[in-house]
Amino acid sequence: MWLVDTSAWIEWLIGSPTCERIAPLLPLREEWLVPMMVQFELAKWITREIGEDKSDQVIAFTTTCRVAPLDTTIALAAADLAARHRLSAGDAIILATARAHDADLLTADAHFAGLPRVTYLAKTPA
Repeated sequence: MWLVDTSAWIEWLIGSPTCERIAPLLPLREEWLVPMMVQFELAKWITREIGEDKSDQVIAFTTTCRVAPLDTTIALAAADLAARHRLSAGDAIILATARAHDADLLTADAHFAGLPRVTYLAKTPA
């Protein structure tokens, strides 16, 4: 199971140079875990940067994957992770969701670099 962080999604969606390294690692839909926090961040970014029509298409795709709701267990684990690793609320929720579902995290966000079960791909300069 793989959780693809919002940063990796964005690199993939914009076809950045980093996308070339991310694309081969993207899981099959049945192995792709999508937290509600990622849906929120994607919808916000895509609506602002690309447009609402594209946002609707991407969110529709996420619903064909395994969607992970935010529950009390994940929220409490996220609070602990935020404090221990100095993560934002969103990043902590994403990491806690990955751990709760025994998933690996694929990201282009340096905040996650060096954490267990995280595949961090630094952004390639354009």
